[in-house]
Amino acid sequence: MRPKLLTLLGIALTGAVSLMAGAQTWVSFMIEGNHTLETAIGHDINPALSPVSIALVAAALALTIAGSIFRRVLGVLVALLGAGLIALTAAVLAAPLGSIAGAVTALTGLSGDSSASAVTWIQVSPWVVTNLIVGILAVIFGAVVVIFGGRWGAAGRKYDSENARRSAPSAGPDRISDWDSLSGGADPSDESPDEVEDPTTNIR
Repeated sequence: MRPKLLTLLGIALTGAVSLMAGAQTWVSFMIEGNHTLETAIGHDINPALSPVSIALVAAALALTIAGSIFRRVLGVLVALLGAGLIALTAAVLAAPLGSIAGAVTALTGLSGDSSASAVTWIQVSPWVVTNLIVGILAVIFGAVVVIFGGRWGAAGRKYDSENARRSAPSAGPDRISDWDSLSGGADPSDESPDEVEDPTTNIR
């Protein structure tokens, strides 16, 4: 499989996996006085996850038809989107209580430090780490596009040249062949050269 195809497939997969990861539980927690396990999914914690993930898939599609310069621009964009995923995910890992503050407030009516103290148990899901890895991979793929994307052939160029070659008008008549035919007594303008009478048969 060619490096270009592998890179584009990798970018598309980072977007798809991030979109799927965002739909999973990121943080599980319990509220004081309530033994019910509460959960918060990634898209609720970080609403920006969905557009960033979709943008990665769209960038992969755009790269299939982009020219040399535009490929580098898209490579930078992919790297920035990957950095965005890293930042959104790292915030949850660094402060899981802060990431669910809105959910706790909706459940208890408390806000600020009071909402944090109401949480008796909290756990971060492996999907958060998965999304962090996806963001790192997106940055790497974006750098690959920036560095090597200019060497990739534009899609359709090979087919355009092939079609142009096929549609090119055929070459004109071969003048040398025409002179040879005349020397042999054949008329080159005759569509049925096999029917031309042999001039030697007229010699008496």
